[in-house]
Amino acid sequence: MFAFHSLPALLAGRLLQAPAHAAEVRHLLLDSRRVGQPAGALFFALRGPSHDGHRYLPELYAQGVRLFVVEENADLPGGLSAYPEAGIMEVASPLAALQGLAAAQRRRFSGPVLAITGSNAKTIVKEWLAQLLSPDEDICRSPRSYNSQVGVPLSVWELNPSHHTLGIFEAGISEVGEMPRLAQVIQPTQGLFTNLGSAHDAGFASRDEKLHEKLRLFQGPGLERLFYCHDQPAVREAVAALGLPGFGWTSQGAPGAAVQFVLHEADANAPATIEAQYGDHSHTFSAVLPDAPTRENLLHCLAVLLQRGVEAAEIQRRLSRLHPVAMRLEMKQGRHGSYLLDDTYNNDLAGLGLALESLRRQSRPGRRTVILSDVLESGLPAPELYARVAGLLATHGVSRLVAIGPDINEQLAMSNEQWTVVEEQEATRPARKLLIAHYSLLIEFYPSTEAFLATLDPAAFAQETILVKGARRFGFERIVAALQAQQHGTVLEVNLDALSHNLQHYRQRLQPGTRLMVMVKAFAYGSGSYEVASLLQFQRADYLAVAYADEGVALREHGISLPIMVMNPAPDSFDTLRRYRLEPEIYSFDMLREYLRASAAMQPAHQQGHHPGASSPHHPLTSSPSIHLKLDTGMRRLGFEESDVPELAALLREHRARLPVASLMTHLAASDEARHDNFTREQLAAFRRMAAVLEEAIGHPVLKHALNSAGILRFPDAQLDMVRLGIGLYGVDAGGTDQDALRPVSSLRTTISQIKVLPKGQTVGYGRRGSGTAHERRIATLAIGYADGYDRRFGNGVGTVLIHGQPAPLVGSVCMDMCMVDVTDIPQARAGDLALVFGPGLGLPDLAARIGTIAYELLTNVSERVKRVFVTE
Repeated sequence: MFAFHSLPALLAGRLLQAPAHAAEVRHLLLDSRRVGQPAGALFFALRGPSHDGHRYLPELYAQGVRLFVVEENADLPGGLSAYPEAGIMEVASPLAALQGLAAAQRRRFSGPVLAITGSNAKTIVKEWLAQLLSPDEDICRSPRSYNSQVGVPLSVWELNPSHHTLGIFEAGISEVGEMPRLAQVIQPTQGLFTNLGSAHDAGFASRDEKLHEKLRLFQGPGLERLFYCHDQPAVREAVAALGLPGFGWTSQGAPGAAVQFVLHEADANAPATIEAQYGDHSHTFSAVLPDAPTRENLLHCLAVLLQRGVEAAEIQRRLSRLHPVAMRLEMKQGRHGSYLLDDTYNNDLAGLGLALESLRRQSRPGRRTVILSDVLESGLPAPELYARVAGLLATHGVSRLVAIGPDINEQLAMSNEQWTVVEEQEATRPARKLLIAHYSLLIEFYPSTEAFLATLDPAAFAQETILVKGARRFGFERIVAALQAQQHGTVLEVNLDALSHNLQHYRQRLQPGTRLMVMVKAFAYGSGSYEVASLLQFQRADYLAVAYADEGVALREHGISLPIMVMNPAPDSFDTLRRYRLEPEIYSFDMLREYLRASAAMQPAHQQGHHPGASSPHHPLTSSPSIHLKLDTGMRRLGFEESDVPELAALLREHRARLPVASLMTHLAASDEARHDNFTREQLAAFRRMAAVLEEAIGHPVLKHALNSAGILRFPDAQLDMVRLGIGLYGVDAGGTDQDALRPVSSLRTTISQIKVLPKGQTVGYGRRGSGTAHERRIATLAIGYADGYDRRFGNGVGTVLIHGQPAPLVGSVCMDMCMVDVTDIPQARAGDLALVFGPGLGLPDLAARIGTIAYELLTNVSERVKRVFVTE
């Protein structure tokens, strides 16, 4: 953290107004819609082509933000007098000040920092490296693809010198002069160059200029090593010419590479064998390498692991657990037997070639169709660009092209030596059949996406494999939506924006300095542990809590580096806790003594660093993880009672050196119910008494926490040092007072498998419990049952789903994999339609009340066989 009063000297700014109170900068803020904890937030008023951050100062001030960086001579809404308590500093460029402050934060970090740049795959390589290195390091990395002039400083600011052991940041540029500013922020000690392609060619005079601009990231004095593919001649020659400390790898036998790979590839979905020669050692690995990009990305990662000296067996173990990063290319079932390759994220020449490779590899029968927009940012003259496009289409077996956009229309419609018109189709279809280099290709021309959608008949694409490849501005996601088949099955959709909203809702109710522990036990209340934990890590939660050691291990192996408390540790898991830096909750004398024995019995063999998930040198295996002591003040479930305090205090004094205590905690039994408030206050009073004695025995202050989600809202004076946020994060207010302020995070949806029309009197389902009626009924069978976590108590009219926004009551018993609902009053319902089981419009608290349970149970019961889809707006 930096004191605000020190910033003018650090950033060459001028203090317009000192804050009313001394303040430290804890958070960097660029978006008025994303104010979390206003205390310590420093807002940079950035200007852009369509926005001016200065206009949001009144809104931010009203939300509690008190620290601002503004541009010289900017007009502040209302003038300085409108912000009497604020600290305001003016600078020549708020963006440069943002980057300068992040650079200062980087200089505080003495560990290694790996910077990644290149034309493609920066995010994928970064995420894979984070997964592969997480057993050894506490990693700070760029969230998502935060690689811009703004994203890089926001990422680097998160480096915690006392916590992280490695930084991994990606840097992207689109024009000359951008990279030196990012290099000053990242200050890499190691680098990785992914590849050189056509992305952002338009911003540079030549491909060679773009390469040298990107390599400026690695020309600082602290660079120790640059990983790159030795098989790319331009990159290899530039690295040598600049005298960079290159560490190249080759899969083509190129001499001079540090690592030689030989690949023996199998089918697209079968593991390939990778032989690696590094120094005097040979190793063999196996991995699924379905395409050229995956192969290149994985070999980059293997080169890093080999250079770091990770043992071959451990590398293979980590490769086998490597999970895919969300790719820009998604494969989806289409309508009328078609199959979609959705690559609507961007469109450049290199990306088109890679996408066409994926299209060609598809083994499905039927013709290959490409729906393609104008190709942007190629840096090539239009005739040359689209001649290359034509060549790519011809060599990848494309049968039909739907060309959308003015440029592609103009170029592909030309008749020249490369294009020979074979026949004109009827004028009612905007299509021509052309022969390209002796290859027959049907081309349809449309000036815009809207024009294509206006005449689209999905049946015209029956049984085809379709690549949808478009620049973002063309909005090709609308085409995918029109061609995609309804997804039959059950999906839990988790809205990460709603989760962030709820997190900020509770954070805004915390007193300055109060820390936040977030519960991600039970698969994050059914939502998906890793994805939720990853968001919480970026949102700067202080602690995570899981129920069992295995849950913590899974988070560590997915790159989560936040402190993690394990609420139910078994004695036989203590070694695992130590190796994965997990902190146990200790609640009994037996467990405490077991922990002491385990701590004393550590074997020297454990210190060799070869264990899966072993700590890095920055976290020696000889150190025991901190513990959390649970005190029972009234829950009468787990914990030391007040009568145990003298004996517990004596043990803590005796073993101070071997018992690092992170916190003292208790669990409130009824903080959500006003009728038990006196009991809750008695619990809090007992906790304060017990904590005071134990803290004296420990010999120094430790964190103290008692409040859960309901307690945060109802007992603000008892926030102590930390609070524990659980069900409230997921959109449920257990106390019922703040429900309208929360957003539902999870939506469980299923589909109608079939609809039957039943004559009057006929019954439905097992045991004929769906009694017959005196009238005809339409009964829909849904693809969800109790094996998916849908409670059997919802059967026989207790439960309801929403179809086309209308309620449909359950009929008969809930079966293992399906259930039935009455859609007589929903005549538009058809097989394949979606049914909302819970979510917006069908809240969890109401559904839970119907069967006499709580929302927690409905959320955590959703089976892991139900696919989770994570969305962000």
